[in-house]
Amino acid sequence: MRQLNFLFILLAFSIKSLYTQNFNDALLLSEPGINTGVRALSMGNSFTSLSNDFSGVLFNPAGIGLIKSAELSLGMGFNSFGNTTTFFNNETNANKGSVNFNQFGLIFPLPTIQGSWVFGIGYNLVKDFNRTMEFDGFNPGNNSMIQNLTGDYNEQVPITNDLGLAYEIRNPSTNEYIRDTTLIDGLLNQSGKIKREGNINKWSFASSIEIAKGFFTGATFNILSGNYKSDRDYWEDDTRNIYDSNVELVPGDRTTRDFQTFYLNDVIDWKLSGWDALIGVLYNWKDKYRLGASVKFPSYFNVKEDYLVDASSSFGTGSEYSLNPPINDPIEYEIKTPFEYTLGASANIKMLTVSGDIKITDYTQMEFTEGFDFEYRNARKKEIEDLFTTTINYYAGAEMKIPALPVFARAGFMYLNSPYMDDPTNFDKKYLTIGTGILFEDAFTIEFAYVYGWWSDYGDNYGADVSRTFQDIQVNNLFLNLTTRF
Repeated sequence: MRQLNFLFILLAFSIKSLYTQNFNDALLLSEPGINTGVRALSMGNSFTSLSNDFSGVLFNPAGIGLIKSAELSLGMGFNSFGNTTTFFNNETNANKGSVNFNQFGLIFPLPTIQGSWVFGIGYNLVKDFNRTMEFDGFNPGNNSMIQNLTGDYNEQVPITNDLGLAYEIRNPSTNEYIRDTTLIDGLLNQSGKIKREGNINKWSFASSIEIAKGFFTGATFNILSGNYKSDRDYWEDDTRNIYDSNVELVPGDRTTRDFQTFYLNDVIDWKLSGWDALIGVLYNWKDKYRLGASVKFPSYFNVKEDYLVDASSSFGTGSEYSLNPPINDPIEYEIKTPFEYTLGASANIKMLTVSGDIKITDYTQMEFTEGFDFEYRNARKKEIEDLFTTTINYYAGAEMKIPALPVFARAGFMYLNSPYMDDPTNFDKKYLTIGTGILFEDAFTIEFAYVYGWWSDYGDNYGADVSRTFQDIQVNNLFLNLTTRF
């Protein structure tokens, strides 16, 4: 069964020995982005056996050994994320865009008596967290976020009690605390907005050596940086006047009559740093056929997290309640991503180049390695092993030289399987890519790429399948790259 992507963190006020990080945080950093160089993207990122521009430092550093002259590359991209969310048969559309400078790279070959020795250094924005979702609908069930937040919290701050939505039950004889309860029993309109932003950046240092005629080996070391922010707003409203002036949510407190609205906001803010590495080999036979393979070692991400939460309620009596949330100290932990194994092949037949890649990733290798006690890390590891699987992703592309013109036409396709075990195919990510490159006097190239992606997803606001959103997602990306040779 597919697990939940949009979980509200319900333990925001818990004692410090409790944690709220889970498999979703590990997956967020483990799934690769599609952002690469424009030529690679135009060819569906099927670039492991080519890798003969600066983007090769991300695919297969052995391939930069094919470059014969120094190159300087600059790139930028536009990302548009749109979706249609269905929530209790009500559809809501949302869209969010971002513009980023996404590549700066320098390739410089060293003089050699035979073979080649090439270095590469530069920057790539490899993943864009730009996301959004909105939903609005009446939940006819006897459940709500208010009920989900109400209960026996022991040392935790009872959120709904402070908002006049719940009260304590005590033993009438001893006054001993038993539990918290609420008179809210569902039948509320639920709505929300979730916005995400941020990116992952790589500063790359790569080298390739031709150790035998046509056989190259290379390695890349990456310094990682980035940020991620998730801002979620959630409302529950009594639009059908179920809890009117005759219902007093806290017995004896007239200000809690005629419930109107409950609002919850939580913000997660990450600062990311870390490192990873990539090695690869490539065999080039007469510039006609190429085979390539690469191994990306796990990324080690250090996460510094700030978490902010706020909530309020309002009543028809004119009363409004709000929290005075405690100031939470930032926490710090480390996430380790899986190995990635990639194989690729390409053929150059006259004016046409075709290529294909497969990438194998075992998502059960994700884990929290630092920042929590052993028991918590071990529980998350078992959770990951139960929920995730090994994926094989497919990439294919082609490039054609236009006769009599210094113009290249490109197209490609990516099929990225969902890392969740037993997911249906509509949750797999599919991308169509097209692009072009124009060469000016063998010294300057301008390239464009367009990427269209689509897939489905779902998430729960709380519980399991009681307040569920279903998304049909479309992404549109435009990329521009400029390269000069000297």
